[in-house]
Amino acid sequence: MILIAGAAGFIGINLSKRLQEMGYRVVGLDNFSSGIRRNGIMEIDIENPIRINGNFEYVINLACPASPPFYQADRIKTAKTCFIGTLNLLNFAKEKKAKLIQASTSEVYGDPEVEIQSESYNGNVNILGPRSCYDEGKRISETLCNDHPVESQIIRIFNTYGPHMRPDDGRLVTNFITQAITGNDVTVYGDGSQTRSLCYIDDLIDGIIRIIESDDDFIGPINIGSTDERRVIDIAKNIIEITGSNSAIKFCSLPKDDPRQRRPDITLANKHLGWEPKIELKQGLTYTIKYISDMIKEGK
Repeated sequence: MILIAGAAGFIGINLSKRLQEMGYRVVGLDNFSSGIRRNGIMEIDIENPIRINGNFEYVINLACPASPPFYQADRIKTAKTCFIGTLNLLNFAKEKKAKLIQASTSEVYGDPEVEIQSESYNGNVNILGPRSCYDEGKRISETLCNDHPVESQIIRIFNTYGPHMRPDDGRLVTNFITQAITGNDVTVYGDGSQTRSLCYIDDLIDGIIRIIESDDDFIGPINIGSTDERRVIDIAKNIIEITGSNSAIKFCSLPKDDPRQRRPDITLANKHLGWEPKIELKQGLTYTIKYISDMIKEGK
């Protein structure tokens, strides 16, 4: 069996579905602080010791809101989820003799001072900034995985998008799509020259599956993300074009510590997993726009 913490989140829903289609038995848990309530997912907060019967081969830690509006809403809670929650999952994995896969993030690189972020880069994180509860939380999660006796694999996930994102989650892609669909101004923070490398969810899930099924003993960390770096202003224009919207672009002040640039070095992912993203941005955005448009029409 595979235990997924954060199973009601965007990545958790997609990963659970793929694993079940492949024949794996999945046990999902979530505290539903930002995830979507679904039947079959146990309501458990990983800040508490985890007691679930059964034999588990893998424990996958996706638990923690990844959208700034959600993780900044209760910064202490976010930090505790990363620290105490990860420690509880590591202890559970030790008890079950399972391997833990830890979902870290590109945010551990902060506002990078290098153009391409490799796993050896220590980052440029403001430890006292509004994003630090998440950035530093994920960094301590990596430390725990490195120091704990349990076998673990750390993946650093870069900006990911696709179906099962909440239309109101406050992230760049969902903001732009929701605003364009509803005919509101598309809000771009700063002058839009900051960059993001957007990875479609199916490609990310493929990378995680390859980690699960790999015989390679490389423990990471390992970057999983797209190398197709785009300016935020261009992403906004692409979404307006694909949706056929008449929305105007409205420029707003850039939030404190908002990263100016994101582009992963995926050499290790290619070497150890044979992985690289395959779905082009326009194709992925088209799929995502349809999903979010349907959600809005259904009033969800």
